[in-house]
Amino acid sequence: MRLDNFDLNLLVAFDVLMQEQNVTKAANRLNVTQSAMSASLKRLRESFQDDILAQHGKRMIPTPFALTMQAEVSGKISELRALIARQGRFDPRHAERRFRIAASDYITTVLFAPLLNSLAQEAPSIRFAFELPGPDSQIALGNGDLDLMLTPEVFVHPDHPYELVFEERHVTVASLDNPMVEDGLSRSTFVNSGHVGVSVARKHTFAEEWFSRHGVERRIEVRAPSFIQAPFLVPGTMRLCVMHERLAHYMAQLLPLKILETPFPIPPMREMVQFHATREADPGLQWLRQKIGAMASRSQVSPASAAATGTGRE
Repeated sequence: MRLDNFDLNLLVAFDVLMQEQNVTKAANRLNVTQSAMSASLKRLRESFQDDILAQHGKRMIPTPFALTMQAEVSGKISELRALIARQGRFDPRHAERRFRIAASDYITTVLFAPLLNSLAQEAPSIRFAFELPGPDSQIALGNGDLDLMLTPEVFVHPDHPYELVFEERHVTVASLDNPMVEDGLSRSTFVNSGHVGVSVARKHTFAEEWFSRHGVERRIEVRAPSFIQAPFLVPGTMRLCVMHERLAHYMAQLLPLKILETPFPIPPMREMVQFHATREADPGLQWLRQKIGAMASRSQVSPASAAATGTGRE
């Protein structure tokens, strides 16, 4: 097969088909009809003389040949996308670009919500697609499907560059009328109280991992699937919830919550922004990373707010 006779757009279809292993989902990803995606799969099969995806019950399974091609094709497509994105100067006022970002609801609330408001005039045609981090986020970043991933440093992809966004402390919130924390929060009150825990995509969070490693056992009465839901399960109860300090101060404006020092030395969490190695010089991503950094510096908890946080006791 000669390269000059091959439609290179079929490789884009191949890449998405291999990720989704489903014609309908692949069609939705590429914004084409299901019949058009089926036609692309048929042409791929004819070009390579291989099934590419073979039907197995209700699922489609990649063939051994397709699996050997997947990593190389995905890598080359990422490089080509980065090459195209680097051409020319990035003008946010006229750019019509869509950034796909993996970030927790906590980061979206304290960082991206105010950032998008500030960019409304500067970059009116820029679009953002957010998704929660999950088991496939590192794969999506490696494939070039994600523009950015924001995650604690312990969860970064080992093969791609990353930058510090900010450091975040963890505090504990309690209901404003909780009599057990009128004078602060002791270790004994902390471990003997009921807690609201958080698991994102069924994985422990930074704080949960720290408690587990250091043998701090808490009585988890309720487990929430997101950081935003957790504080709503605290008011009017005796429960406690360990939260990011920025999010705690934000939620305390909406709910009757008291913010307390956590009586255990949880180290600051280093929140990172990560991107594919081939996109480090992408002017659009450089612009966005600069804006993220500037907004992060503005989102610091003020000394006055921090001083109002209750102190812990032994």
